Amino acid sequence: MSDYIITMDPSSGATHVRPAAVAGFFYPADPTQLTRAVDGYLAGAPAAVGTDAPKAIIVPHAGYIYSAPVAAPAYAALHGAAGRITRVVMLGPAHRVAVRGLAAPTATAFRTPLGAVPIDRASIEAITGLPQVELRDDAHRDEHCLEVQLPFLQRILGDFTLVPLVVGGASPDAVAEVLERLWGGPETLIVISSDLSHYHDYATAQRMDRRAAEAIESFDLDGLDHEQACGRLPILGLLTAAQRHGLSVERLDLRNSGDTAGPKDRVVGYGAWKLRETYPKEAAPGDEAMHPVRPHAKRLLRTAAAALRYALRRGRIPNVELARFPAPLAEPASTFVTLRHGPRLRGCIGTIEPMRPLAADVVANTFGAAFHDPRFDPLASSELRGLSISVSILSPRRPLAFKDEAELLARLRPGIDGLLIRNGTQRGVFLPQVWESLPAATNFLLHLKDKAGIERPLQPQSDHAEIFSAYSAGTVTMYTGDGMAGLHRYD
Repeated sequence: MSDYIITMDPSSGATHVRPAAVAGFFYPADPTQLTRAVDGYLAGAPAAVGTDAPKAIIVPHAGYIYSAPVAAPAYAALHGAAGRITRVVMLGPAHRVAVRGLAAPTATAFRTPLGAVPIDRASIEAITGLPQVELRDDAHRDEHCLEVQLPFLQRILGDFTLVPLVVGGASPDAVAEVLERLWGGPETLIVISSDLSHYHDYATAQRMDRRAAEAIESFDLDGLDHEQACGRLPILGLLTAAQRHGLSVERLDLRNSGDTAGPKDRVVGYGAWKLRETYPKEAAPGDEAMHPVRPHAKRLLRTAAAALRYALRRGRIPNVELARFPAPLAEPASTFVTLRHGPRLRGCIGTIEPMRPLAADVVANTFGAAFHDPRFDPLASSELRGLSISVSILSPRRPLAFKDEAELLARLRPGIDGLLIRNGTQRGVFLPQVWESLPAATNFLLHLKDKAGIERPLQPQSDHAEIFSAYSAGTVTMYTGDGMAGLHRYD
């Protein structure tokens, strides 16, 4: 069999359509069965929160019975993006042949049982001048890591063009340089294809995969090694570029083949993540002025954890020596600190007005969430193991004009806007994170009105509304070991 099916285009000569290489092995070869399988996995995925499609996703690439249930939530996050996302840049690791740098195909389309996906040749020409990019059809001929993603994209997006790249011996910076050239705007989706640990026992795989997830979610480029993810280099390249563009990472699933369809004595790990912009839409992506805390996020989380340990030992809030903090953490800011045990809320306290320096506000709100949230008893030392501390920093609020409640609902951006409403002494505030549990704008506003004690429709003559964004500095989870509490992970 030849590597490619040859067709003819009178205007440009021979064109190459790469045929499906793993149909019938990794996924069904029959179009009807494949459609039914993909749609079934998507139907079983949790509903996506918000209306904005992610800029990038990280998904696994094993046989569908093993990894598709884990990949499906990332693709479900693209529902409604058909027609908006028209180009997909896809990177995965080279499994079949040795590649120096990144390999692009000469093909003009990739075929699956659901049809042919055209290759964006102009985009490939835009990167072939880079020394780390070469044209290598052999790197794509039998490669499965990109192909298995296409049926999901075909069902979700319909028509789109593809920029497929197989990554071999390339540095994260070299991968990021390619992504920068292809970054585009909302029309471009980046897909990174990677499995996690390979062929360990179930418990070992879980430990390794958790460490890999922690590295990805904290942008820890040194914390992810080749044994934790076969697509390590594409992931690290994406994280490098994502930091420059101010993207946040959200975990959607983390399991292994022992959880889906295989035995537990020798498993492969899978994870799914989505990356999206965390700043207001009117802010230019990558504008460092919009996120001055980003380089100091871990410092802020360590401060919160240290304050909690101090308070549990001494019974009081620690002093904050501002001279020891970088300037962005000494500027006035309003923050919220949330404590959780797994998904269970254990305390949340915040400030709406920037009354204190950022570091001091986080320390005070950590203390308040642990000991003074009226919904909970004071935190005990015995609860420290597994306790997570999340820190959010609020942007300045701005008025939201509305003529009636219907217009206010229409102007809200689910998943993006935090909202404050008030009437005299009645006031209620929801952070943007509340959209995760109340994704419908009507329910979001209804619960906020209940919180504020406002029982009637909002009216511009008497009620005031303000929106804001919340930059997440991340999450730190505590553990207990050697008789003392420490840091377990950053998310």
